[in-house]
Amino acid sequence: VMQCSASLDVLFLLDGSYSIGKGSFERSKHFAGKLCDAFNIHPDRVRVGMIQFSSTPHLEFPLDSYLTKQDLKERIKRVMFRGGSTETGRALKYVLHKGFPGGRNSSVPQVLIIISDGKSQDSTAMPAMQVKERHIMVFAVGIKFPRWEELYVLASEPAERHILFAGDANDAANGLYSTLTGSVCSTTAPGCKVESHPCERRTLETVKELAGNYVCWKGSKQPNAVQASLCPFYRWKKVLIKHPSRCFRTVCPDPCDSQPCQNGGTCVPEGLDKYHCLCLVGYGGDVHCAPKLSLECSVDLLFLMDSSAGVTLEGFLRYKAFLKRFLQAVMGQDSTTNVGVAQYSNDVRIPIQVGQHKDAFSLMKSIDGLNFSGGGTLTGRALQYIAEHGFRSSPVFADKQDNLPRVVVLLTDSKSQDSVAEVGENMRERDLFLIGVGSSFMRAELTKVTGNPKQTIVYSDPQDLFNRIPQLQRRICSVGSPEGCQAQSLDLVFAVDASAGVGLENFLRLRGFARSSSLHFSVNRDVTQLALVVYGSRAHTVFALDTHTSGAAVLQAISQGSFLGGSASAGGALLHVFGDVMTVRKGARPGVSKVVVVLTNGGGMEDAAAPAQQLRHNGVLVFVVAIGDARRDVLLRVAGSPDYLVHISSYEDLQHYQDLIIERICEEAKSPVNLCKPNPCMNQGVCILGPGSYQCQCHGWEGPHCESS
Repeated sequence: VMQCSASLDVLFLLDGSYSIGKGSFERSKHFAGKLCDAFNIHPDRVRVGMIQFSSTPHLEFPLDSYLTKQDLKERIKRVMFRGGSTETGRALKYVLHKGFPGGRNSSVPQVLIIISDGKSQDSTAMPAMQVKERHIMVFAVGIKFPRWEELYVLASEPAERHILFAGDANDAANGLYSTLTGSVCSTTAPGCKVESHPCERRTLETVKELAGNYVCWKGSKQPNAVQASLCPFYRWKKVLIKHPSRCFRTVCPDPCDSQPCQNGGTCVPEGLDKYHCLCLVGYGGDVHCAPKLSLECSVDLLFLMDSSAGVTLEGFLRYKAFLKRFLQAVMGQDSTTNVGVAQYSNDVRIPIQVGQHKDAFSLMKSIDGLNFSGGGTLTGRALQYIAEHGFRSSPVFADKQDNLPRVVVLLTDSKSQDSVAEVGENMRERDLFLIGVGSSFMRAELTKVTGNPKQTIVYSDPQDLFNRIPQLQRRICSVGSPEGCQAQSLDLVFAVDASAGVGLENFLRLRGFARSSSLHFSVNRDVTQLALVVYGSRAHTVFALDTHTSGAAVLQAISQGSFLGGSASAGGALLHVFGDVMTVRKGARPGVSKVVVVLTNGGGMEDAAAPAQQLRHNGVLVFVVAIGDARRDVLLRVAGSPDYLVHISSYEDLQHYQDLIIERICEEAKSPVNLCKPNPCMNQGVCILGPGSYQCQCHGWEGPHCESS
């Protein structure tokens, strides 16, 4: 972030002697590369060269060889350890004699950075003084456990500002920048300042200590006589010595100090004055995590919360937090949705009537006031009461629209102690749209209550509950609306894993899922086109996008997809889709949203990340549906985002996720598209965008898409 951009010639003097050793030499190289981050490497700005010294100095590369930071750092990595004695004085004399190889004239400031352990076997005082007399700024960097007194002799004055320790590369790079800022470089960025702080200089010293006494024999004045005595015994050991000192660094204000991210968002700084916010689910409407979702529909909405002993006080408080976060995310100032809240255990209460609060603040305050009840879990009785009394009109709600759809959201995490099946049917007869939300072990009961697995939302763990906010928002607003993408144009490819890892029985389930999913789309040339690819170690196109023009034909054709066996290569399948399915030649339509749905057990996904990224780069969404124990990190690299990954525990549960998957596909169909992605021009033609159109620039070919020779 902080770079010296002045005209500057920098020469590294790198100790490559045996006292350093190969390991510390590699650390010296890494450190030199980190110091380069403090410079703006450019032919007209900072130039860098390197000399390695041991018994003799050796020019690794002059200052005019590498004029970009990337090339320079790559070259530093390739410097080889030479070994030999430590002749630092000789290296300094070499610099005095040769100057800065590849450097500019004397008007450009010169900086010498010596990286050494300071254990020179020749004299350094005189050549060091002569170097500094030539107005060369000298930094001495200690590596390993250096001899600091020699480094102080080498460094320019004041020594505290020109001596660095390679043990902390980032701090040392900051210290280098801070010192240069006060002399040859431009001033620090606005708001930044150089400050001193206490630090330590560490080294190993060999000390002599008394280990004890032992019996020894000494001669006496008498001839041929000796006498016993106690003699001291000494031993030598290495001791870590810490010398307190002062270091300098540049400190800049953090752009996140003002806490700009709202609604629980996390601020991530980007440089000195920029940042971005990582927002919670349901937020991100602007850069500061404003509410992102909104109920783009008008409904009468009643939340029925389980307050029985089965959910426990902790679970009840979690539901309150979920309810508040959901309403904060979806209720804007102009919301036309009327919200109420009921809770139940043995009995039912409606502390917040539907439409009682017209603003989010008063609604949140009322939710905070809800208390845990405990007691039995009579879900059936509660639903029956809500069906009869939950939306009862009264003078308080005289301005309420009577024709709004009525939605009940049941929040429960404990099995009902009474019957629920008939009550759910009774609610549907009263035109009440019921949505069930609960943990995964409640799926069967919630499906029985709602009568439809698509109206059941389950979560895997407490935190996952909050990730279901967008799904709940979509489900609430789907009341009364037909399924599928309707009039949205879409090119859709199902890539089905037909390998031995999936097995024949499960392959038939995946194929059946693709078949039933196709019923949700209007298949014709103008709306949705479908293609099917099955794959094992190789991919096979069962039918292309332009093969069938009706839903009936697609249904019949999907049944022709055959089990292949063998190993799985999802990467090969996605490359096949990119090069042989999602092409204009095979029926792909320019300007139409494009989606690939990969149905797999997660095997053979290791080679799929790069092809998936290639598809996304060319405007094709990759949606991964994985069943079983596949590694989530591998799946995420293929999907590119958690929004486009559905990870299911068993094949039996696959049908319950069909509605969610189709909704997300249809959301993508509504997104704006780039007419030139994927490239509609054949034979290396170049696609050129115009206002609402495109044209192909052909080379040796003719036709609208360069299809004719």
